[in-house]
This record gives sequence, C-alpha cells and structure tokens, in this order.
Amino acid sequence: MKKFFDVSRRGPILYPQPVFIIATYDKNGVPNAMNAAWGGISNSDEISICVDAGHKTVANLLESGAFTVSMATADTVAACDYVGIVSGNKVPDKFERAGFHAIKSEYVNAPLIAELPMAIECQVISYDKETERLLGRIVNVSADESILDADGKIDPQKLRPITYDSMNQAYLVLGDKVGNAFRDGKKLIS
Repeated sequence: MKKFFDVSRRGPILYPQPVFIIATYDKNGVPNAMNAAWGGISNSDEISICVDAGHKTVANLLESGAFTVSMATADTVAACDYVGIVSGNKVPDKFERAGFHAIKSEYVNAPLIAELPMAIECQVISYDKETERLLGRIVNVSADESILDADGKIDPQKLRPITYDSMNQAYLVLGDKVGNAFRDGKKLIS
C-alpha cells in the first residue's frame, strides 16, 4: 500500500535532488555563493534552477550575465550548507567565511570555487521574477584532475556529490554503481 504526502504542506519530494552551489561576482568583483537544490539540466546545453528573487546571487547574475554551478560534495558539506543558510545580503563576506577561494572562470564572468572540484560555467539566458526560474546556457564544464579516472572522465566515486533529502532535511552522498545506462535494459528487448 502506498502512502500519500500532502505537497501543499510538506513541499515536493524527489530523489535524488542535486545540491548546487551557485557562484557569482557582484558589481565590485566580490564573489558570492548560495546553495540551491531545485534545478537540473533542462536542455542539452541549459540548466534551469528556481532561485528566490531576493537572493544577492540573483542581483549579481542579472548584473554580470553569468554564474557557475558547482556540485556540493561530501567533503564540503558544512561550507555548502553554510552558504545556504546565511544571506549574502546580510553577510557580504560569506564566501570567505565558508572557506571558499575564487578562481576566475576563463569562459564567463563568474567565479569557480577552488574547493569544489566540478562546475558548469553559464551565461544567463533569462530570469523570470514571477516564477523565479533562472535559465542558463552551459558554456563549459570544468573538473579538477583529482576527480578524473584513468580515461579522463569524471569519477563519481572521487567526486562524491551529495543530494538533498527534503523529507528528512539531510544530505546524502551518491552511492555505488548499480547498472549500465543504455545497455542493461536491452535484456528486456525481444
């Protein structure tokens, strides 16, 4: 028997829910970062994220036209949670307080975060203040060599990305490989 959850009281529940760290520069070149969990790839070269218009990040990305999105990792949980619970509007140096160090992207006017080994670099396509939906064009993916396998591909076991568990207000690290995409289902083709 299934149990039904009232999303009007609890909010939506979906697994896995990525933990994105959005980074921007303000008009003076000061880096800022925030934690966002409501988003994903929405086209082959686009990312869509719901971000409240009141965030400093939104003002920054509308001004600069760019942002980066890093995957939060198991090794950086405290810093990644911190940038989600502290407002850049109230704590202007929260990027530094989180222990983050900015690396200027070569592709967009936004910082990469040295402590987060994987990021996508994006140009703003649009931001809808009514729906609070940010749409970005992905212009580059960057990954630290420390998370690459012998073939030069990103190794999830080395990256150790985390997901947000909204039901239990917890972060979970992604686990073991359980199958092969575009191959295992072929067993069922007759």
